[in-house]
Amino acid sequence: MIELTSQDGHIFSAYRADPAETPKGAVVVLQDYLGISDHIRKQADDFAAKGYVAIAPSLFQRAQKAEAASAAEGAEIAKSVPIEAALLDVQAAVDSVKGSGKVALVGYSWGGYVAYVSANRLQDVACAIGYYAAGLTEEHSEKRKIPTLLHFPEEDPSTPLEGMMQFRATRPDVSAFSYPKVKDGFNFTTAENFDAEAAERASERTFFWISQFVEGQPPVALKNAGAYAQAKTDKKKKKKEDDDMGPPME
Repeated sequence: MIELTSQDGHIFSAYRADPAETPKGAVVVLQDYLGISDHIRKQADDFAAKGYVAIAPSLFQRAQKAEAASAAEGAEIAKSVPIEAALLDVQAAVDSVKGSGKVALVGYSWGGYVAYVSANRLQDVACAIGYYAAGLTEEHSEKRKIPTLLHFPEEDPSTPLEGMMQFRATRPDVSAFSYPKVKDGFNFTTAENFDAEAAERASERTFFWISQFVEGQPPVALKNAGAYAQAKTDKKKKKKEDDDMGPPME
């Protein structure tokens, strides 16, 4: 663990994993309701193994906690962490690794929500990715300033299918995929809800997204719909019936 300092002087811990070779960029891993758990450390290690500097800031330390004993306890802790304060800590994490290249945000559950909000508020972020982002289906208003990818489990009560459909209809500038018969935590190998097939598909999409926007060309700002990848604008030229709804849900 290392220590970081936010703009308001708050000092907090972060788990950092470095690749064996010259980094291709960086990933800020944003925690779920359990805090900086073994799950989150493993995600950071996996990103480092793929060639990225990975850092997971301990956002619960605003509430004098590092981890929670359960998701329910973590949800209560999260309520005591103002989103503005959490964003300061995420920005500090971004600033600590941006010297390694472009930076992606990848968040899980509460961290997925924080990643989504951070994408429009923070500096030096190339793209944002959220897994089963808690409460995200109620965030319809803001156009995305950077490319954003979301993974929705279809059997997660916090992201009901109806809410996902409404979200996608109002936010076509977000690439959203759903995964049938899985719940939150489906990508964590030691979690009760782990699903190997869904986890593999989501991981492939996540690493493609990161390689495109962290290693590849920067997004271009479109006049009417926030930030898209150049590849996405190319697809627009080939008009399809479901273009206005983003990628198909699975």
